Amino acid sequence: MTDRTIAVHDDGEGDEPVCNSSANPTFAGIVQTRLSRRGALLGGLTAALGAMFVQPGGAPARAATPSETMLGFAAVPVSETDTIVVPPGYTARVIAAWGEPITGTMPAFSLANTGAEQGMQIGQHHDGMHFFPIEGRSPYEGSSTDGLLVMNHEYIEPRFLHASMRGGRFSASAVRIVDGKRDSDEVLKELNAHGVAVVRIARQADGTWAIQRDPRNRRITGLTPMEIGGPVRGTPFVRTKYSPDGTRTRGTLNNCAHGVTPWNTYLTCEENWAGYFRNGTVVDQKPDLPREHARYGVRTERSRYAWELAASGADEFVRFDATKRGSDPTQDYRNEPNAFGWVVEIDPFDPNSVPVKRTHLGRFAHEGVVFGPVTEGKPVVAYAGDDAINEYIYKFVSAKPYHAATANGSLLDEGTLYVAKFNDDGSGEWLALAPGQNGLTPENGFGSLAEILVNTRAAADRAGATKMDRPEWGAVDPRDGRVYFTLTNNSRREETQVNAANPRARNLFGHIIRWRENGDDHAATRFTWDLFVIAGPEDSSRDLAGRPLTADSIFACPDGLWFDAAGRLWIQTDIGESAMNRGPLAPFGNNAMLAADPVSGEIRRFLTGPMGQEITGVVTTPDRRTMFINVQHPGATTSAEDFEAGKLTSHWPNGEGYPRSATVVITKDDGGVIGT
Repeated sequence: MTDRTIAVHDDGEGDEPVCNSSANPTFAGIVQTRLSRRGALLGGLTAALGAMFVQPGGAPARAATPSETMLGFAAVPVSETDTIVVPPGYTARVIAAWGEPITGTMPAFSLANTGAEQGMQIGQHHDGMHFFPIEGRSPYEGSSTDGLLVMNHEYIEPRFLHASMRGGRFSASAVRIVDGKRDSDEVLKELNAHGVAVVRIARQADGTWAIQRDPRNRRITGLTPMEIGGPVRGTPFVRTKYSPDGTRTRGTLNNCAHGVTPWNTYLTCEENWAGYFRNGTVVDQKPDLPREHARYGVRTERSRYAWELAASGADEFVRFDATKRGSDPTQDYRNEPNAFGWVVEIDPFDPNSVPVKRTHLGRFAHEGVVFGPVTEGKPVVAYAGDDAINEYIYKFVSAKPYHAATANGSLLDEGTLYVAKFNDDGSGEWLALAPGQNGLTPENGFGSLAEILVNTRAAADRAGATKMDRPEWGAVDPRDGRVYFTLTNNSRREETQVNAANPRARNLFGHIIRWRENGDDHAATRFTWDLFVIAGPEDSSRDLAGRPLTADSIFACPDGLWFDAAGRLWIQTDIGESAMNRGPLAPFGNNAMLAADPVSGEIRRFLTGPMGQEITGVVTTPDRRTMFINVQHPGATTSAEDFEAGKLTSHWPNGEGYPRSATVVITKDDGGVIGT
C-alpha cells in the first residue's frame, strides 16, 4: 500500500503562482518618472514621499483636532495571545463556528462528521459576510436584532477537517492519497466545507446572539447546481459533459470577499480557484494548456486537494481533471475550469433560488465586489480587485440604468468591464475590455466578448493596464464617494522600482490606494488617485498626513476593508502564516483590525485575533450597535511536526481541542455605537 500526502501551503502572498508575464509596467514603474530620483530605502521614507499624500486636487490632508476624531475607543496593543482582544468597554462573543448545524437534520458538530453532515453545517474558513435584516429590505435598513448572516467559506484545513480519522499519523498540512486514490467521503466533506452559508441569527434576551432554525437557512457548496449568466452563457468556452449547452455548472470554490447588490442580494467571489483543477493534456510530450488555464495557474500535475482522485470515480469528482479525452468537449471536462473564477449572485431570502455566475464582471482571482453610490436612472457601477501579484483593478458599468422598483441581477449581464491604468501625474483612466477596443481584436486573439471575459487577465494585459501589488478588498466612502483598495504586499519588487508610491523594494507590508472619479461620476472613464496609507513599522510607514504610524496604529498586509455608515474605515490584516510573528513581520503580532478616519488619517488598532489566523469579513447591524467579524484558520501556524506530536498553536475559540474558524459578535457594554 502506498500512502502519500500533498502539502497545502501558504507563502504569505496568496495561494496563486505568479502568472502575469506581460510587459505592462508595474505600479512602481508608472510613477518612477516623477519620483525615482527621490526614492526611499527600506529603513525610512524621504521627505519627497509627502508629495504623494495629498487629496485629489492638491490640497494637503487636513489634520483633525482631538475633539474632531471619529475614533472614540482606546487602541489595543499588538498581541500574540490565543484570544480575541477588544478595547475596554467592549465585549466579543463567538457564534457560528465551523460545524455548527444550520439545516437538514441539524447534525451536531463532531470531528467524525461525515461528508453529508458537513453539508448541513457551517463550513470552514469563514471570510466575507453580510448581515441582511430579516425584513428583506435594503441592506442597511430594518431589524438590528434579527437577520440572515451570509458568509463565505474560502478553503479548508484537511488536518483539522479529518482529524478524527487520522490521529497523529498524517502530515499536518496535507491530503491523503492511498494507492493513488482519495477517500470519497473525505472529498465530499471537503467540497461541502467550501462555499457559502446562509443562517438566521437573532439577539436573545440576555444580549447574546444565537442561530435560529429557519427554512431560509442554506448551505451552498462546491456541488450546488448553478446557472451561468451573462455573455459567456451558452458559448463553447463552458460546454462540458455536465452541461453540453454551456448554461450550467456545479459549485463555487475558494470564495473570498463578497458584495451586496443594490437590490439586496449577496455576491460571493471566487478567488484562488485555479489550483483546484489539473489539466494533464500533453502534445509532443509537453503540457498543452490553453491560455484560459495557463494565465490563471491551472495545474498540470495533481490539483490542490486531488479531488479528481476520489475512489468512487463519481462524475462530480472527476470533473476536476480538465484533461482532454477526445475530440468532443461535451464528453469530458476540459472546459470545467472556465466555469470558475466568476462572481456568483445568491438570493439569501429564497432558499429555492439557483445561484447565477455573472460573467460580465470578469474572470480572475476575485477578492470581492464593491458598488459605487446608486442613483435612480443612472448605471450601476461595481469595482473588483484581482488578488495576485502584479494583477489589476477592474470596474463594471451597467448598460441599463438602475430603477429601484425593477432592479435585479440582469443589470450585471450587460455593460462594459474596464481595467485601471494609473498615470504618472496622479491621474488615471479606465480601459474598456470590449470587442474592438484597446487592441482586443480577432487578430490579437479576442474574437468575441465571451472570449475577452473568459480571458479577462489576458485582455487586461493587451489593453495596457497597470500591474498592482495584490489588489484585494475595496470600499467606497459613503460621504464623498472616493474608492479605496488594499494592496496587500509584493516581496518581488526590485530595487530599481523603489519610489514614493511603492516606497520599499521587497514590499512586505503593503499600502492602501484611493481615487476619486472625474466629476464624482462613478461611470466616468478618468479619475485622480493618491495613497491613503503606507503600512509597516514605525520607521517605514506613513499615514495620510505624512506621519509615521505609531505603536497604536502599525499594521502590515492590509486585506479586508469596509466603511461603516458614519464614514469610519475598518482595515483588516492578513499576514500569511509562514511569516506571522517572525522576521520582519514579528512587530505586528497576530492579525488585527484597525479603524481609520479618512479625513485626518488617524488610525487605531481596535481588535487583535488569536494565534495563526486571519481577521476577515466585517459588517454591523443597521443601528451600528452590533458588529460581526470573522476569524479564519486559527492555528494554521501549527507545523507538520507539531501536529503529529499533538501540539497546536491555537485552541481557539474553546480553549481546548482543535481550533475552529468562527464569527465574532462585538458589542459595546453601554449599548452604544461601535467605534464611538
